[in-house]
Amino acid sequence: MAVSNFGFERLVGKMDEIAGRIDEEVIMQIGETKYYPKHAKYFDFTTEQGIKELCKKARVVVTHGGVGMILDALHEGVAVVVVPRLKKYGEVIDDHQLYLAQELEKDDKITVVYNIDEIEVALERSATKKAGLVGGKMLVSALKKYIAQFE
Repeated sequence: MAVSNFGFERLVGKMDEIAGRIDEEVIMQIGETKYYPKHAKYFDFTTEQGIKELCKKARVVVTHGGVGMILDALHEGVAVVVVPRLKKYGEVIDDHQLYLAQELEKDDKITVVYNIDEIEVALERSATKKAGLVGGKMLVSALKKYIAQFE
């Protein structure tokens, strides 16, 4: 299981807690997070190729709602669990990750976690997801809907 993010303490802490209870290796990119995992393997940053290699080996990728990471994981054919960073927690300035995740979820290619305490259920559910690259038209449509809010 691979977790990718850039300084997302809410996700890193929860996944480390889960790593302490499950019999599966959890590897995390923690970025600038101030929390250091006790139960999972971790590193600060790697290259794009390094992330792609981790995706190839993972059963599931848990990530923030960044489009690049989501598409990289889907391209590698791995199940994806998305925990969007949220404005209400001061993690982003707006909820663009939430809106994008909701649109991608409609195609049933990813599992979105809206409540961090439900991530273990999402990990179990993701085992039955059909992984694969999301069609470009749907992604473009999702991005257009998001941008239209600001017009």
